[in-house]
Amino acid sequence: MATKVDYNFLGRSGVKVSNLCLGAMTFGSTDKGMFPAFYSNPRQLNEEASHQILDKFVELGGNFIDTADIYANGNSEKIIGTWLQNKSRDDIVIASKAGIPMDMTRLNNGVGLSRRHIVESLGPSLDRLQTNYLDLYQGHVWDNGTPLEETLRTFDDLVRCGKIRYYGFSNVCGWQLQKIADTAKMLNLNPCITLQQQYSLCERDSELEAFQVCQNEGIAVLPWSPLKGGLLTDKLKRDVRPDPKESRAGYLAEKLAEGKNWWSPWDEEKDNDNYWKTIDVLKTIAKDKDKSVAQVALRWLIQQEVVSSVIIGCTSVQQLEDNMGASSGWELSPEEMKQLSDAAPLRKPYPYGFISSFASNRTNPFARSVKMS
Repeated sequence: MATKVDYNFLGRSGVKVSNLCLGAMTFGSTDKGMFPAFYSNPRQLNEEASHQILDKFVELGGNFIDTADIYANGNSEKIIGTWLQNKSRDDIVIASKAGIPMDMTRLNNGVGLSRRHIVESLGPSLDRLQTNYLDLYQGHVWDNGTPLEETLRTFDDLVRCGKIRYYGFSNVCGWQLQKIADTAKMLNLNPCITLQQQYSLCERDSELEAFQVCQNEGIAVLPWSPLKGGLLTDKLKRDVRPDPKESRAGYLAEKLAEGKNWWSPWDEEKDNDNYWKTIDVLKTIAKDKDKSVAQVALRWLIQQEVVSSVIIGCTSVQQLEDNMGASSGWELSPEEMKQLSDAAPLRKPYPYGFISSFASNRTNPFARSVKMS
């Protein structure tokens, strides 16, 4: 049974995308390039399984797919490319990224957001995707080695020549995003329209600055890891670490034990009470709404003002169908939104807490330079 989905404008552009975007990081596997341990995990999907998920996503109304050159060292883009040959290209909005090295032997010039590396990366991505343009091309991470003017002029040139339609950034902080917006204006270049950022009930720090810039500048937020690698579901128990072969949450928890940088609610050195309180609130609301915990967690993101589309990753058609049930036909009440926000409070270190204590009655929506759609 097809599920109707809702659509939003992609930031200040005139393009409309489904409010759930299919993230393709689970497509393909490899033991080469950056993060080989991650892309060789047993939950990665082969081409046939990936195509089944892509087919179902479009059947349910989705039209927005996000990938990157480093996802499975190019194999994710290849899988989408073979699938795309039997589809109407004009009906699909495809996003990819560049900036993180694919070849670990080329760490001088095969990395970053220089003109050389962006142009060098785009060609192979288009070849793997078997398309002659990208709807959205994103800088994967801030590059301290390249003048921002060089990066922005390169994106602008690629827009002007039709190789990409729009550009965005991912994994940047507030001052960096404001510099991106201001520099594009100063040079009279096409603007950045998206920020792809890790955002969930477990990861809210970008609300402090980066998302304030998004609201002021009309930049759409595309949350990645909205379920924190499976942590914001009802499958986990406080005293039981999940099997690393059966879930991403378990896999990442195991990697944490090996010294990898990933937060885990089973890390005994941290206070994780808020996490388990959040799960309890999610379960209560899910029961009241007759929805899954994952759907409620996704819906909390969908209803955030700055969000255009939430990037969901799936390892099965069943998981995709459940996640897509967050898109349309129901809402969380203001009270329920507050309950969830209060259960997973935003930390406000100095000076953020100091500023907000004086600014609580000084919020003027008309003072923003751009009003988002």
